[in-house]
Amino acid sequence: MAYWLMKSEPSSYSWDDLVRDKGTEWDGVRNNAARLHLKAMKKGDEAFFYASMTDKAVVGIMRISREAQPDPKDADWVSVRVEPVRPLNPVTLKAIKDEPGLAKMELIRQSRLSVAPVRDEEWRKIIAMAGK
Repeated sequence: MAYWLMKSEPSSYSWDDLVRDKGTEWDGVRNNAARLHLKAMKKGDEAFFYASMTDKAVVGIMRISREAQPDPKDADWVSVRVEPVRPLNPVTLKAIKDEPGLAKMELIRQSRLSVAPVRDEEWRKIIAMAGK
């Protein structure tokens, strides 16, 4: 299983929206690197839901429930289906930046990337920081 981080602006689509909907099509990604990450996702992989812009925090865990297919809004791009797994106590961007063991995390190195891989040790560290 691989791990990922996927960003969403809460004003556009929040963790609460995902829970209410019991899943969603993760579409609208318009970055070549992020598209490659979406294509690499396998059913059963897990991803952090990162609330960007206002909260700037990891707030939950999602599961990839369907692998990449053409984005329904633009077939030149791809989307995946995700479903909520569980909420997390928020782990803020500041806390992540302050943790030396997360210095190489893509969230920090390529901060504008909306979909990024998460290394096993980074996943475990963030889960520990969330107290879960």
